[in-house]
Amino acid sequence: MFGKLRRPSQDVAKIALEESDRLSSTERRQFLRNGLFTAGSVMVGGTFAGLSAKVGAAATQYPPEVPLWTRSLGAGVVTNPYGMPSPYEKGVIRRNVPWLTAEKTSSVSFSPLQHLKGIITPNGLFFERHHAGRPEVDPQQHRLMIHGLVERPIILSMDDLQRFPSVSQIHFIECPANGGMEWRGAQLNSLQFLHGMVSCAEWTGVRLSTLMQEVGIKPEGKWVLAEGADGAAMTRSIPLEKVMDDVIVAYAQNGEALRPEQGYPVRLVVPGWEGNTNVKWLRRLEVGDKPWMQREETSKYTDLLADGTARGFTWVMDAKSVITSPCPEMPLRGGKGIYQIEGLAWTGQGKVKAVDVSTDGGRSWQQAPLREPVMSKSLTRFALEWNWDGNPALIQSRVIDETGYVQPTLTQLKAVRGTNSIYHKNAIQTWQINADGSVDNVQLG
Repeated sequence: MFGKLRRPSQDVAKIALEESDRLSSTERRQFLRNGLFTAGSVMVGGTFAGLSAKVGAAATQYPPEVPLWTRSLGAGVVTNPYGMPSPYEKGVIRRNVPWLTAEKTSSVSFSPLQHLKGIITPNGLFFERHHAGRPEVDPQQHRLMIHGLVERPIILSMDDLQRFPSVSQIHFIECPANGGMEWRGAQLNSLQFLHGMVSCAEWTGVRLSTLMQEVGIKPEGKWVLAEGADGAAMTRSIPLEKVMDDVIVAYAQNGEALRPEQGYPVRLVVPGWEGNTNVKWLRRLEVGDKPWMQREETSKYTDLLADGTARGFTWVMDAKSVITSPCPEMPLRGGKGIYQIEGLAWTGQGKVKAVDVSTDGGRSWQQAPLREPVMSKSLTRFALEWNWDGNPALIQSRVIDETGYVQPTLTQLKAVRGTNSIYHKNAIQTWQINADGSVDNVQLG
C-alpha cells in the first residue's frame, strides 16, 4: 500500500521514510501513519491540481477524487463462468526454460514463487513435470487396477474410487532437481527458475492404506509399483511402510478436480517425497515382494557422487528455504528504509521448527517469525522486518526442521555430495542486494 501511496508525492514520502529511520519501531509506525495522512492532506489542501497537470489523468484516480471505475457499472455475474485473474496480473504465470530439454513433452514449468501469497499454490500456477507430455484422459473410461500380491484384486472406476472415505491434506510437491542446475555455480538470475519446481496444495482423495486394506496384502508383499497412463507409462516403486502411512490417491486439488497437467483424473500424492514418486494419471498399483529395479524404469532417481558411486532410494526431500522477497524479480524499489524479508520453508521430514535470516552473508543470524499455519510436509511462510541502510547486502535464510536437521551451506553439501548430481540441492540460497535495490543470485559457501 505504501508503495502505491508514494507515487503522487515522492518527495513527501521520501522525507517520511528518512525521518522514520531515526525512530524506534513503535514511533516509526505512528510516524508513517501520521506522515501518510499529512501527505494526503497536502494534496487535498492545494497541490492536487498541480500534480494532475504533471502526471495527467491518472492522478485523478487518487483520493480524494472518485476514480473512473467507481463512476460506472461493472461487468455482471457469470460473464466468465469459470473465472480468471485480473488482467493486471497477466505476468503471474508458469514459465519454462526453452533450452532445458530437447522437447517440451519431457520438460518442466516453474511456479512464480515471487508472486505467490500464503502457502497454497493456485492450480493454474502449480509447477509441471512431464515425461511424455500431458495425456487427455477420459474419466469415464479411466480405471485403476490394484493387483499382485493381494487377496482380492480390483479394478476401480472413478465413481467407485469416490465411494471410499475421503481425506483432505495440505502438502508440498517438489522435483528433486529443483535448483539442481547450480551445483557448480550460479546460472540463472531468477527465483522462479532456480526454485520454482515446488508447489503446495490441498489434496483430496482416498488414503492408499484404505485401498490396500480393501484388497488385502499378502504377507510377502513389501513394495507397491505405481504406473501412470501417460505415454511413458511412468512407474515408481514405493515401500509398503510409506504406502500404509500417508500416501493419498488424489482426485481433487484445492477444491476442484485435478487439472490435466496435474494428473487428471487421479494421481498419487506421496507427502514429503520426491516429486517423481507422485505418479500422475494413475492407472495401476501392483504389490510385490521387492522394488522393480530390473525393469527399465529403475524405480528411482539416483544421485551420482564424487567417487563415482550413486546414492539410491533418496526419496525424502530434505529441509529447504528460500527468500521470495526481495529476490531478482522483486527488487527493493523504494530506496533505503523498512522492508519485510519474506520467504518459504519446507521439509519432507515433518514440520518446520524455525527459520533464521542473515543480512550479512551468514556471519550473523536472526530468527524470523513463522506465519501460521505451520503443518507437516507443507510450505511454511516466514517474515522478518529489515531496515535497509541502502548499502549492498547479502541475504540468506536457513531452516531447521522438527528432527533438528539444519539446512546446509553449499560448501557443506558439496563436501558430502560432490557436484556430479543434479538432485537434492537444498543448500542455503544467497541473494545480493545492490545499492540501487536490484537483486542478484550469487553463490557463497
